[in-house]
Amino acid sequence: MNEPQRFTVRHVSVYRYSEPVRFGEHRMMFRPRASHDLRLVTNKLVITPEPSRLHWLHDVFDNSVAVASFAGKASELRFDSEVTLEHFEAPMPDYALEPYAVNWPFAYTNEEASDLVNARSRQYPDSDVDEWARRFVPILGSAAKNGGKGGKSSAGSGGTMALLRAMTLEIKSTFFYVRRTEKGVNRPGDTLRSRSGSCRDFAVLMMDAVRSLGLAARFVSGYLFVPEHDATQGGGATHAWLQIYLPGAGWVDFDPTNSIVGNRHLIRVAVAWNAYQALPLWGTWHGAPHSFRGLQVDVSVTEGE
Repeated sequence: MNEPQRFTVRHVSVYRYSEPVRFGEHRMMFRPRASHDLRLVTNKLVITPEPSRLHWLHDVFDNSVAVASFAGKASELRFDSEVTLEHFEAPMPDYALEPYAVNWPFAYTNEEASDLVNARSRQYPDSDVDEWARRFVPILGSAAKNGGKGGKSSAGSGGTMALLRAMTLEIKSTFFYVRRTEKGVNRPGDTLRSRSGSCRDFAVLMMDAVRSLGLAARFVSGYLFVPEHDATQGGGATHAWLQIYLPGAGWVDFDPTNSIVGNRHLIRVAVAWNAYQALPLWGTWHGAPHSFRGLQVDVSVTEGE
């Protein structure tokens, strides 16, 4: 593994109202998940107005969640999170899958299958998504017939990874990216038919597609580092992608918005079986419905101190 890159992530969310309102409990997922490829150096969270109580917990997925309670009224609620971290990137990840998982289709072991039930459960079954996912399967047969020659994959690199890389690239190459700030995720079938969507929509589409092939997948919310003059999409806001469980390699990151396989430029904050379980920020407020003026979110990921 290479020397780490140091990143500073600034995430500011501001709710504005036309008159003072009361705030209910708010929950935040801003703190990156520490791991062998990410080390948290500093973490600062400033909330205005100051909450009457702030505490942290780990949810069922072991994500760090900050929970804030408020007293009094205000016409603006501001969350300002700044973290500094060291990110260890595998620039050319070589995933050594278990022999039984190198080629698709394969079956998880009984122990894996029992642990991965929720990761294989589809929320939005759609025959169009099923058909689209199966389109990538002939790549395997082509690679096998040619002994790995003349196809998109070389000898020894075909099979399961070739299928998943091809699907990731297809979304990046043929779908139109649309940045969307409002809540919610489009149904995978709708994203497929419109050939457009946000990073959340692309992640959920690919999750559903690989689940239709029997693979286990989970949703990832986090941040994306965009180098200067780079064409990477999804910067300036929270980002979303997916992980697929591959025996021998574990949970592998796939970002269909940018055709990234592996952790390059991806900073994980929260993982969950489905998108609604990994919202960066959610909460309630009490006041006249017309009082809400909007939410502004600004995210910057910079390299260095």
